[in-house]
Amino acid sequence: MEQAPFPHDLIQLQVAWNRTYAALAAPRPTAGHAELRRRLVVLSTRLYWHPFWSGPGRTPAARARLRIHARPSSAQSRAHACPGEGAAQ
Repeated sequence: MEQAPFPHDLIQLQVAWNRTYAALAAPRPTAGHAELRRRLVVLSTRLYWHPFWSGPGRTPAARARLRIHARPSSAQSRAHACPGEGAAQ
């Protein structure tokens, strides 16, 4: 698989967004549900306005590739299945 041209901080933002979204999608809301929603809004804003997207040739397809690149493999997702991980920042 070829190396993605995304900066490390952008990939980490997408990973944090994925984890936060997964925690919100859990069947039983937790006490920190509102905090997770706020965190998801903050992460969404940071992802959308990241300086990487202002460069030439940054298309919606690149955003889709970032989401795919940041998606963990099934083994990794089982190892990192902590719903509240990284909730406070």
